[in-house]
Amino acid sequence: MTKLGMVIDKRRCIGCQACANACKMQNNVPMGMLWNRVLTDGTDIVDGAFGVYPNLNRSYTPVACQHCENPACQKVCPTGATYKDDKGRVEIDYDKCIGCRMCMAACPYNARSFNWEEPVRDPDFNYGDKDVPVRPKGVAEKCTMCQELTDKGEEPMCVKSCPTKARVFGDLDDPNSEISKKISEKNAYTLLPEQGTRPQVHYYN
Repeated sequence: MTKLGMVIDKRRCIGCQACANACKMQNNVPMGMLWNRVLTDGTDIVDGAFGVYPNLNRSYTPVACQHCENPACQKVCPTGATYKDDKGRVEIDYDKCIGCRMCMAACPYNARSFNWEEPVRDPDFNYGDKDVPVRPKGVAEKCTMCQELTDKGEEPMCVKSCPTKARVFGDLDDPNSEISKKISEKNAYTLLPEQGTRPQVHYYN
């Protein structure tokens, strides 16, 4: 089996937002919405810092869909719109989504967005990959791990665009893959392990 995942080296993340913007362009994400967010640890201020001057520190945690092995969003979806595909990714069938937002309430990572209005894009045309579905008003959406790229054996756009190479993508079921070795060597961890969702996105410091 294949189980795609990612590991992120937080020491290398410089909070540049390249991953968030590349994801937005690749996936035709409308204005006012992000699938990939870079949180500044210890503060709600974007690109802020924590501590007391002059002893300030700054570190970042990139967050998107964690593509959980045991996804809470899938359990509550009444129509089967949220599903796990054969590569272990959590995906959404937009034709089945009825906009109930149960998945958003269930996700402990706040990883989903919702199109409350007709999507607005600037410039006023679809700018994503031609193989990315255009989402209408009234559906939930989120990181797909760039399904259209990873199905072809390529890396997700957030991995490709990271200037510091903070992200490693690969098959978690392959013990010889770079991602598996990194997770083992670095004692990587997942976010909110107490939720029991078993994320396929890992981090290390």
